[in-house]
Amino acid sequence: MFGYIIINKGDMKFKEFDVYHSYYCGLCEALKKGYGLSGQLSLTYDMTFLTLLLTSLYEPETKEYTTKCAAHPFEKHPVKRNEFSDYAADMNVLFTYYKCMDDWQDDRNVMKLGYGQLLKKGYHKLYDRYGEKVYKIDRLMQKLSQAEQKQTTDIDYMAGLFGEIMGELMTPKKDEWAENLHKLGTYLGKYIYLLDAYEDIEEDLQKHRYNPLVQKYENPDFDEEVKSILTFMMAECCKEFEKLPIIENVEILRNILYSGVWYRYEAVRQKRETNKTEGQDINHA
Repeated sequence: MFGYIIINKGDMKFKEFDVYHSYYCGLCEALKKGYGLSGQLSLTYDMTFLTLLLTSLYEPETKEYTTKCAAHPFEKHPVKRNEFSDYAADMNVLFTYYKCMDDWQDDRNVMKLGYGQLLKKGYHKLYDRYGEKVYKIDRLMQKLSQAEQKQTTDIDYMAGLFGEIMGELMTPKKDEWAENLHKLGTYLGKYIYLLDAYEDIEEDLQKHRYNPLVQKYENPDFDEEVKSILTFMMAECCKEFEKLPIIENVEILRNILYSGVWYRYEAVRQKRETNKTEGQDINHA
């Protein structure tokens, strides 16, 4: 369920992209320092959004410097890093570990099992560092896994569990902004869970894997129904975002929430429509 919280680069100014990428590099540096190469391999744009969101809200002291790395070995590039780079790195590793274990249980993916084992030490460190937060996420992940094993078709319940997980990830502090951040994360998590199910529905049916949308798939209004639900989730997510007193980087964050998150949806929808058209052409032939 990675790769959904991204920018729409085509609608972003060059300067804004440079700022965004500097936080991406800061997250990469935090993963390297905290977890080594195995941590760097878990780097995602999703957690770059979290870094940028929390930085823009809390305005912490941020280190700015340039560096070279394996991905950019020939010239230095700008880096912005602060306490929320480290927090996002921790959450990135935590969620990647869960994803590896989930893939192992679902598909017996040996590669994911091996990668999960590399991250296991980091997972235990996070349990010691965050205690209650990791315990809550653990319990929610267990409930999600159990419900999937029971083939639960209650979409609201399943998306709600993942939404709660994202709500916890998005809330680093118990302060005046915690409720808004938790709600933002909850709706964003619901969106991600449902979009992931929407993207995988055909493959899951072919491989007899769990998918909460299986009963709705044969509905002739399936695509429109899913779009309606996703639109509602992102409308509520954006509503919570706009309540936050964010000025710095606000256009970058809006680019992601109002446009970037829809990139994968549009790609999936277009592919599905193309496949339907090709199928109809074959039938007519």
